[in-house]
Amino acid sequence: MRYFAVTLAALLWAASCAGASAQEGEQDHIETDRDSFTPATTTAGPRRLILESAYSFIDNRHVADTHSFPELIGRYGVNEWLELRLGSNYEVGGEANSISGAGGETGDLEGGGLETEAKVFYGLKAAVTAQDGWQPRSAVIIHGNTPTSGAETATHLVATYVWGWTLVEGVEWDSAIRYGDAAVEEDHFNHWAPSTVLKAEIFEDWNAHIEYFGIFTDGRDVERSQSYISPGVHYLITPNFEAGVRVGWGVSADAANFFSNFGVGLRF
Repeated sequence: MRYFAVTLAALLWAASCAGASAQEGEQDHIETDRDSFTPATTTAGPRRLILESAYSFIDNRHVADTHSFPELIGRYGVNEWLELRLGSNYEVGGEANSISGAGGETGDLEGGGLETEAKVFYGLKAAVTAQDGWQPRSAVIIHGNTPTSGAETATHLVATYVWGWTLVEGVEWDSAIRYGDAAVEEDHFNHWAPSTVLKAEIFEDWNAHIEYFGIFTDGRDVERSQSYISPGVHYLITPNFEAGVRVGWGVSADAANFFSNFGVGLRF
């Protein structure tokens, strides 16, 4: 854990040195973190506010379905490379939400133990590098998740490193690795969530993606492994207003059968 904290501190220091140029050349339109499980590599931009919200339905394999709303997050750009983040969510069903990207979800509870839970999350996102040849553009996100109602009472850390390239005009490939600490009663363990997404412009203002993401426990008494394949599409109604939908299917025994997610993003 100490090594992980040192690594995050080094990434933030690199962002403070190089982040001012990390977003040069970005197109001037909203790019949300909620479009896919893999968050965007960009930040909100200086003195810009992005509001994102979504609803998720999760058809769990062995327990009651999960409903998750409003998956609300506000992202305020302090400068070119740093944004502050504040959000909230409410979940009801048989298992915690493990498919949403913007709030840094990792599905912390044992299946069948959720019922209802509300939480707030807060943190920051910092651009680290700009794309330069084989060097990817990248960013780091650090969240604290604190329950405000429900059986869970502990605050958990979620940290994400995301990187990617523009392959050709209109085609991007992004990947991420997410870490979260978790506990079920006296069983304390870690979550690791790798993901990768290929995004392409299919028509003017229309974009589609195909994504793989997984969530794996480490150090749990009974380990769990969830893997998903997920396509999605989003539409830029205006340069500052986006709507999108994504669906997904579990491809491992511990994953949900199916999920759907619809949401919007608005930039001010």
